[in-house]
Amino acid sequence: MNHRRPVGIFDSGVGGLTVFRAVRRALPGEDLLYFGDTAHVPYGARSPEVILDLARAHFRFLASRGVKCIVVACNTASAVALPRLERGMRFPMLGVIGPGVGEAVARTRNGRVGVLGTAATVASGAYQQGLLRARPGLRVFARACPLFVPLIEEGWTGHAVARRIAAEYLKPLVRARVDTVILGCTHYPLLKGVIRRILGPEVALVDSAEAVASRLSGLLRARGLTRPGRSRGRETFFLTDTGGTFRRVAERFLGRAPRRVVRVSMRLASVDGVRKGKFPG
Repeated sequence: MNHRRPVGIFDSGVGGLTVFRAVRRALPGEDLLYFGDTAHVPYGARSPEVILDLARAHFRFLASRGVKCIVVACNTASAVALPRLERGMRFPMLGVIGPGVGEAVARTRNGRVGVLGTAATVASGAYQQGLLRARPGLRVFARACPLFVPLIEEGWTGHAVARRIAAEYLKPLVRARVDTVILGCTHYPLLKGVIRRILGPEVALVDSAEAVASRLSGLLRARGLTRPGRSRGRETFFLTDTGGTFRRVAERFLGRAPRRVVRVSMRLASVDGVRKGKFPG
């Protein structure tokens, strides 16, 4: 495995840019390939079979670009697809579930942990099972928050409607007296201010982006795959649909406009027929 190969970062849309930003800060010299499946977002409401098939196709695309590892920045894909796909890949793969679980276990004081995520992430039980394996006896309270992503992508993080919706979603966690909450979707850190006001400053909010970046740095060093040199690495953003609001949302997530954005065309009869889908060479 050549250490000069790029790092692939996969997400179902734009939320993974919070992980991309953390990885760029931690590894400024690495070439980064971001793949956002903007044509099929959101994954959170899709069936596990469709999520698995989409992820398989997109991981193969990144593999064809010679990546030395893939960071699965999508919580839903990490929960549903990663456990079934990582054994078939010839390079390391890192999801967001494990790092988030590790940080939550380290930070909880009363053993009551909340998880906020998409419907598919919560239904998979990946966070709940990971937390209980890490520390048996924890009380885990998971809550699906399907309206958070559209609010964030609309730029309504400071709007009154965001506060009302967040208050409704968070009522069970307030009643449960959790002291730690995992933001189990890469979009959710952009609502951190609203969530903190509702839960209170004493509740720790776990954003797994920094934990993922730290673990990735260690993984590359351990395998001798860190790219040498101090120059800033190149960045390419591959999207399955460039007709949406990616550039605007990406600028809000990254604090700057993405430079090289490339549309990747998938020839699919339908989402359910993704197994037959192919990328042009």
